Amino acid sequence: MLYAVKILVVEDDSRLAAVLRRGLAESGHLVDVEQDGLRAQSVAIGGAYDAIVLDIMLPGRDGLSVVREMRRREVGTPVLLLSSRDTVDDTIAGLDAGADDYLRKPFVFRELDARLRSITRRSDAPPQKELRRGDLRLDQATRRVFRGDVPLQLTARETAFVEYFMLNAGLLLTRPMIEDALWEPGRDTESNIIEVYVRRLRSKLSPNGEPNLIHTIRGAGYRFGDVMRHP
Repeated sequence: MLYAVKILVVEDDSRLAAVLRRGLAESGHLVDVEQDGLRAQSVAIGGAYDAIVLDIMLPGRDGLSVVREMRRREVGTPVLLLSSRDTVDDTIAGLDAGADDYLRKPFVFRELDARLRSITRRSDAPPQKELRRGDLRLDQATRRVFRGDVPLQLTARETAFVEYFMLNAGLLLTRPMIEDALWEPGRDTESNIIEVYVRRLRSKLSPNGEPNLIHTIRGAGYRFGDVMRHP
C-alpha cells in the first residue's frame, strides 16, 4: 500500500497472529491483534480501523457473527475473512454475511497484502460530492448509498460495485471489465463471485420493491439503469 492504514487482526492462532502483525507492521501499518470474537466485535464496532482481518473460527463468537453485527450497526469497515474452509458455498456465506473479501488458509502473505490494498483502495482524484442515477444516490465523500430517502447498508466492496455501475450507467459491462475495475491486477477471482455480488446488490438496492437496476445481458454481461435496453 502507498499509505499507512490501521488494521485490526482477529486470529486465535498466536503464531499466525504474530506473523500477520509483523508482516503488516513491516509494510508500514498500525496493527492491533485480538484473539476472542466477542472482544473483537466490541472493538470493531467502535469503527476506529481502516480494515479488519478476521478469522471465522474464534472463541467467544465466530467471525461471521461478528461481521453480521457490524453491518447491522452500520459499521462499514472493510473486512477480509480468513478460513480453512475452502468450498464456494463457504465463500458465498462469508460474503453474504457482509465481508468484503474471503481468503482461504494457508495463504501467501503477499496475497493477503494485495487483497487489503484492494478493499481499502483510495482514489487519488478528489471525489465528486454525489452521484445520482434516478432515485439512487451515492455520496462519494461519506460512501453512503440511498434509494430515495432510504439509506442502504452496503459493504465497502458493494459500494465500489454500485459506484462503478453508476459511473457507467447504460453501458454493457462485461465480467472482465468489472474484474479489472474492482480487483487487483492478476487476482484470480472465484468463478461466480461477480454473480454473487450482483445477486446481493439487486436485493439491497430495492429494499421496498423498487424496480431492478442491474440487468443481465445473457451471454454478455450487465447493464445498469432503470430501463432494460437490448445491446
